[in-house]
Amino acid sequence: MTIEGLVLYAQVLFYGQDKGVNIKMEGTDYRTKGDVLKRAQELIGIPLKEVDKFGRLATGKGAIGTVIEESWYGYSPNSESEPDFPEAGVELKVTPYVHGKNGIRAKERLVCNIINYMEEYDRTFQTSSFWHKCNTMLLMSYEHRENISKGDFRIDKAILFSFPEEDLLIIEHDWETIIQKVRNGRAHEITEGDTLYLAACTKGANSSSVRKQPFSDIPAKQRAYSLKSTYMTQVLRKYVFGIEENERIVKDWHTLVNVSFEEHLIEQLSPYYGKTQRELINLFDIEKTPKNINDILLGKMLGIRGRIAQTDEFKKAGIVPKTIRVRRNGTIKECMSFPPFDFIKLSQEKEWEESEFYNYLAPTKFLFVIFQENAKGELVFERIQFWNIPYKDLEEVGRVWQRTVDIIRRGVVLQETAKGVSNDLPKQSESRIAHVRPHARDGQDKAELPDGRMMTKQCFWLNNSYIAEQIKEK
Repeated sequence: MTIEGLVLYAQVLFYGQDKGVNIKMEGTDYRTKGDVLKRAQELIGIPLKEVDKFGRLATGKGAIGTVIEESWYGYSPNSESEPDFPEAGVELKVTPYVHGKNGIRAKERLVCNIINYMEEYDRTFQTSSFWHKCNTMLLMSYEHRENISKGDFRIDKAILFSFPEEDLLIIEHDWETIIQKVRNGRAHEITEGDTLYLAACTKGANSSSVRKQPFSDIPAKQRAYSLKSTYMTQVLRKYVFGIEENERIVKDWHTLVNVSFEEHLIEQLSPYYGKTQRELINLFDIEKTPKNINDILLGKMLGIRGRIAQTDEFKKAGIVPKTIRVRRNGTIKECMSFPPFDFIKLSQEKEWEESEFYNYLAPTKFLFVIFQENAKGELVFERIQFWNIPYKDLEEVGRVWQRTVDIIRRGVVLQETAKGVSNDLPKQSESRIAHVRPHARDGQDKAELPDGRMMTKQCFWLNNSYIAEQIKEK
């Protein structure tokens, strides 16, 4: 680094960051959206180590965005209330993606700005801090690859992004859902699963980072507006790379002006409530009854060609459909399973809110498609219910997760029994909500424990009795 660079770096550290002063470092003003975009596109293909003038790549999370803002655009990080380029009305956001088995997906949620509960509750969506800051974003993407240094990452795409009208109505409703909890004195109960596209994720040095809320004395976790990783995946695919177009449930976005997406879905499906599975099969002239018959019926009832999970709205929101079969006595036979976990990776996780399971369960909205067994033993389509795990229950699952991690770290106790091999992982009887048990193709489907032993693959389950509680009509 040159002497001049060191001087500028010192100025940023001592005057810019510490005192919140927005110091222009070099370059020109970016007063129009075109100016901002042109400069961004000039960065495409350049290794970030050739851009970083102040050694920011070594500073941890968010370093890449800081490098681009300071070293490429010539501005120190500005206040949270204003977009990064206030004259142009553009917020800079850098978003990584990975290549998975199903193609490109966002590596993480896109964090926007901290929510000030004491101020935000008194605003409308149009005057909210989120809309003021993020209504137009410069999205710069790069491929994240394991075992590659940050300095070798390269920006590969840069676009100006404004929310499409069909998404904006859902996002506005999401914002209202978040803020209504604040107005009700329940900011401490907010979870990412409350909403579809726009969420309120935890944001702070650790889980003890809290803020005051206006209508309760209970401290609430510090949270930031964020766009879910599932939403960002579809933004990347459609608007950045132009590689995907999904079938939509809502054909005319104006439909959502007066009703939420969830209400719209209920309106579409409620005429079929009370019909047996066989009646629905006959109604839609389905000749065969495959294993996924309820999934097929749901698509037919909504007038879509494919599976509901593959629709635009469901993929953006990450909604997971689950068929719930209720017995005549009101009980549910099946517990709800989740993907098998990697024993070694799980043992290395340190915080519940940073764990793989938390980051699946907390933001996920489920669609329960409820079939009730009648007196004749027939399955009757009773109703649908959108559900996400409540905050207080999420804490209990966290305790099951912690116990599981502790057991795996010290060594799972395996014991031969008449019925097979038992273990000391958390049982269904130990928690009202969750437990751990096998989730494998057969007895030979095993994974390695940290101590080198092999064990049948396991996963977290939500108890069937707990699910039965959640679907009871209030």
